[in-house]
Amino acid sequence: MIKVNGEESPWEEGLTVKKLLEKKGYTFPTIVVLINGLSIPENEYVSTIIPDGADVKAIHLIAGG
Repeated sequence: MIKVNGEESPWEEGLTVKKLLEKKGYTFPTIVVLINGLSIPENEYVSTIIPDGADVKAIHLIAGG
């Protein structure tokens, strides 16, 4: 089990950041992802494995004026 934005979510072997974002339907163009407080660069979403028990934050960045 992992936490995604404070809510429990199922974990699976080999779960990457990219797979998690797809499963959750996060398609916003600018998303910052933190795993246990560590920022993950977007170019590493495909290769970064989320460990069981992780605390994941997926934050949509929005700018306005």
